[in-house]
Amino acid sequence: MSNDYITTIGLEVHAELHTNSKMWCGCKNDPYEKKPNQNICEVCMAHPGTLPVPNKDAIKKVITVGLALGADIADFTEFDRKNYFYPDIPKGYQISQYKLPIVTGGKINGIEVTRIHLEEDTAKSTHTTSANATLVDYNRAGVPLMELVTEPVIHTAEDAGKFARELQRVLRYVGASEANMEMGQMRVEANISVSKDPNKFGTKCEVKNLNSFRSVEEAIKYEVARHIELIEKGEQVIQETRGWDENKQTTFSQRKKENAHDYRYFPDPDLPKLYLHKLFNIDEIKSSLPTLPKEMREKLAGFDLKPDTIDILIDSPSLVNYFNEVIKDKDAAFANLTANYLTADILGLLKKDSKEATIDSLPTSKSLRAVIEMIQAGELSSRGAKDLLAELLDAKEVDVKKLAEEKGLIQKNDPEALKTIVAEVISENPKQVADYKSGKEAMFMFFVGQCMKKSKGSGNPALFQDLLKQALK
Repeated sequence: MSNDYITTIGLEVHAELHTNSKMWCGCKNDPYEKKPNQNICEVCMAHPGTLPVPNKDAIKKVITVGLALGADIADFTEFDRKNYFYPDIPKGYQISQYKLPIVTGGKINGIEVTRIHLEEDTAKSTHTTSANATLVDYNRAGVPLMELVTEPVIHTAEDAGKFARELQRVLRYVGASEANMEMGQMRVEANISVSKDPNKFGTKCEVKNLNSFRSVEEAIKYEVARHIELIEKGEQVIQETRGWDENKQTTFSQRKKENAHDYRYFPDPDLPKLYLHKLFNIDEIKSSLPTLPKEMREKLAGFDLKPDTIDILIDSPSLVNYFNEVIKDKDAAFANLTANYLTADILGLLKKDSKEATIDSLPTSKSLRAVIEMIQAGELSSRGAKDLLAELLDAKEVDVKKLAEEKGLIQKNDPEALKTIVAEVISENPKQVADYKSGKEAMFMFFVGQCMKKSKGSGNPALFQDLLKQALK
């Protein structure tokens, strides 16, 4: 396969906004509702004579996202009708935005954003093979849906994935959306083309409704390879909309690609024109923006944390805020130690118990800070720290040092007490002692492990090593 093709990718990302009510009515916006068709009303179901009323909070959240990306906020905007028929659209049209979006411009990871507009989500269709029917749940119909469109300036699947991940972080940091892809709260569509001519795009195909970052990257890679293979064979790439089969790791044709005129956009006559700078104090919204992922990444990099560790921390605003509270006024060594125990041990324990890393499930910031201070002071071994942290999950404020003492986790630093353990280990393992003295130096760590085991993890491993070296001479 030839490698002299230029790949061009543009993304469209939909995110359900985190609001109390839906976009055009007072029905509850609840993505966790399990029972079908509970949060619906006459407006959701497009009963004759019903009129939509815009959700001001949803509009503000789109403005907030735009400001977080350094974009321009429109002075004047309006909503349009996007006409098409499908059971998940009870009106026979979707209220969206066409020529006059709320947000234009902005960047993420240096990738230019074309626009961000606001529309409504559709109902959820479930196709059943057993009953040979399609079931429609309208709980999601009318939920505020933000759509972000990038410029066609992405050239690799990896960069597309990084863009989507960073957008998810931004949405969470500003409180616009929980953006859980596995729940459909954030969906990515990728427009992909390949060409040998740097001044000309190839034929574009769109892959719809990608619901994981891995799917975004794998679908793009597959499409790029498919396009190149067709071109190399002298065949044409057909402009169309395609789906992604997660099991087969392939795309499949869904329908011919529609153009804007197919939807017959026109301004919605039931909704008012909006002058955003009169409705909202844009400067006030901008000044209230939290520390954003990019700034947080730069701050954590100042502690010399590993990039992978930083990514884990900044994926969750609550987790990174918790981390910052623990390390407040501390140095890089303390920050690194905290990051290691938080991302490896604490999150590992929670994952093992199938728990999410919420503020309620984590040790209190005061407790974790105390544990790290005890480790640095030599009062806790690595094993003791792990055991103590397990005791602190879901716990309220406790006296950490007292709890460590009660559980026998305080590290023993008394040489005389540890000498007794060293003598016992050497006495109980004559063969291993002989092997070590005959040149098998790797056996030394066996003795350290046995000493730690005999002390139930409470002995100072560095002191054990010194005492062992003396005893094994």
